[in-house]
Amino acid sequence: MACTSCSTSDGGAPKGCKNNGTCGTDSCNKLTVFDWLSNMSLPTGQAPFDCVEVRFKNGRKEFYRNTEKLTLSMGDIVATVASPGHDIGIVTLTGELVKIQMKKKGVNPDSKEVPKIYRKASQKDIDIWSAAREREEPMKVRARELAISQKLEMKISDIEFQGDGSKATFYYTANDRVDFRLLIKDFAKEFSTRVEMKQVGFRQEAARLGGIGSCGRELCCSTWLTDFRSVNTSAARYQQLSLNPQKLAGQCGKLKCCLNYELDTYMDALKGFPDFETKLVTEKGDAICQKQDIFKGLMWFAYTNNFANWHVLKIEKVQEIIAENKLKNKVSALEDYAIEIIQETEKDFNNAMGQESLTRFDQPKKRKKPNKKGKATSENKPATDNKIVANNKKPANNGAAPSSDKKPVIARKPIIITKNEAKK
Repeated sequence: MACTSCSTSDGGAPKGCKNNGTCGTDSCNKLTVFDWLSNMSLPTGQAPFDCVEVRFKNGRKEFYRNTEKLTLSMGDIVATVASPGHDIGIVTLTGELVKIQMKKKGVNPDSKEVPKIYRKASQKDIDIWSAAREREEPMKVRARELAISQKLEMKISDIEFQGDGSKATFYYTANDRVDFRLLIKDFAKEFSTRVEMKQVGFRQEAARLGGIGSCGRELCCSTWLTDFRSVNTSAARYQQLSLNPQKLAGQCGKLKCCLNYELDTYMDALKGFPDFETKLVTEKGDAICQKQDIFKGLMWFAYTNNFANWHVLKIEKVQEIIAENKLKNKVSALEDYAIEIIQETEKDFNNAMGQESLTRFDQPKKRKKPNKKGKATSENKPATDNKIVANNKKPANNGAAPSSDKKPVIARKPIIITKNEAKK
């Protein structure tokens, strides 16, 4: 509902995702259930389930009872009960699957406390709803300015208007408790509406706003994740990840939820490993574990008096040494149990598709030296020789200098005439 680039309807709901649930922007299809019972008819004499699932801004979903027996389907815009007034939402699920979703969320399907649906939204209701949604962004900017002016340590992350425009809910995050009584008065005076403040956690804020994670995909919390389990640094230690807070933290500033995804696999693989702090006693000295390869079943040990040389042992050999140490026996040396790891040679890239190297533009091009024109030196070969070589012909005089018809010029000595000879 928050994206404005893929709207396809002019007079219906406000601009938002209208591409049939294939866009995950801003939790528009967060945990959308496919109604695989829609084409199946109910048994004779059985009434359809009278509760429906309605979605509001940022993927917030609630369950409402259809007491008026309205014919509702997915995508219908309805007016629901709110306090005070009414709210506007979109129906996302109907039928028997709603009962399963209510049990999953811990809502009793037979409870009388389930709110009800008033009617299908009219065009007037939709116009008021659209106008209220357009006020949210400029209000958020102004609300942050008012919070900063009062020097409150809080961040207003989002504003959600009720469907009839009578109430605005301000979502904020804060590290400590905030006294915002004066701020509510300023909001009510500035925006002329009923104000409700709701504090959310940093993970919930990231789920509402959405974004792109370091993996290049949309955030899990904004697309499919609903329960936020606690994440500890021990999860990173078990997976042998570097404890770098910049890499382990998500956009919410907390540890990434995906650290728990593969933790169970690592824990199962570590069951057969000895303790990392195990000390092996040998005749050459004590050895301490330096590194583990969980899925290959290898451990690296080094003597306490020589940490430079590491010895690779399989976990079966390590357990044998531990069993001998429990009997107060020392093994001779780690070299007797160590194995050699053969490093794989790099394979040459087979350019089967005729593609050039990806790093061909990384090296600068070599500049060609400019040819100096008009500079003929005696070291260069004569033009006649070049011409003869080009024509693949040998010179007629066996390599001698070419003959010329002109006579050679003979230099004469200067004649000196004295004064006495000139008088004669």
